[in-house]
Amino acid sequence: MNKTINVGLKQIGLDKPTYIIAEMSANHAGSFNRAIEVIHAAKESGADCIKIQTYTPDTMTIDSHKEYFQVKEGTWGGENLYNLYKKAYTPWEWQADLKKEAEKIGLDFLSTPFDKTSVDFLEQLDVNFYKVASFEVTDIPLLKYIASKGKPIIMSTGNATLGEIEEAVKVIKEQGNNNLCLLKCSSSYPAISDDMNLKTMKHLQDTFDVVVGLSDHSMGSVGAVCAVALGAKIIEKHFCISREIENPDSSFSMEPHEFKQMVKDIRNAERSIGKISYERSERESKNLKFRRSIFVTKDIKEGELFTEENIRVIRPGYGLEPKYYEEILGKKASKDLEIGTPLKWDLIK
Repeated sequence: MNKTINVGLKQIGLDKPTYIIAEMSANHAGSFNRAIEVIHAAKESGADCIKIQTYTPDTMTIDSHKEYFQVKEGTWGGENLYNLYKKAYTPWEWQADLKKEAEKIGLDFLSTPFDKTSVDFLEQLDVNFYKVASFEVTDIPLLKYIASKGKPIIMSTGNATLGEIEEAVKVIKEQGNNNLCLLKCSSSYPAISDDMNLKTMKHLQDTFDVVVGLSDHSMGSVGAVCAVALGAKIIEKHFCISREIENPDSSFSMEPHEFKQMVKDIRNAERSIGKISYERSERESKNLKFRRSIFVTKDIKEGELFTEENIRVIRPGYGLEPKYYEEILGKKASKDLEIGTPLKWDLIK
């Protein structure tokens, strides 16, 4: 596994902070100015990267109203595919300026190409890396073409079988491209907890020797935080200014205050996960006094024997450790001792 992958301004790796991607997708709602606003809001909300999608209705499908091209259920139920993509796509003439704006304020810029022409276009923009969408995992010619550019690839795996993922990974690596990350993804919009199966990330990591993460279409941040606890080093989440601004992706996207809280929760989770350590922190050491230790629990005269009636193991921890209790029983006091005295070795004959 490549331990560290350079993707622009940041790095992705097992020993790096979780890389957090804000997916704009259709949340610009057809406005360039709103797209710029989304980029700035993503930065302010703690994202490392802004992601868009590079396609047109014609690179995705054909303008047909046959039944095959109708979405019958779910978030986009009743839509025609061509018209849906027409509403959702990000105009290509915006994308150079969006990239420039993102990088100016310290965000990496990422896009998902959906055909060879979009890859060529993104190459002209000199992108640093690529995202592959779940539904393109089986588009082997496209994967070959993306991988041939030699740039890192983050690939979602929603709806893909293990065999399909294996074939996709093989094709990418056959192009000499080993800078690959895989994202667990539930390809429903929104996703529900029962379908997420986050344990699969570890299996992906072990099977394909790659950095893993989560492309999260669920509502809220529970899935993302749990994923980080289970080893995710990338989190991708749809991001909008407001769900009140209607567009094909708004209903399952995070608003800035929600995204900011998710980032905060992820960073706190990372701190909690920490490292393997049995050392006491300074804060923990202050509480050692609340351990148990051996105390005098009845007044004792010099020369009197220590018994279960006059010494006990109690809190706090100022006396000898409890492991010495049985050894001390039957020994004699070296001086008069008052109840409440922590027992020390110099008090024992």
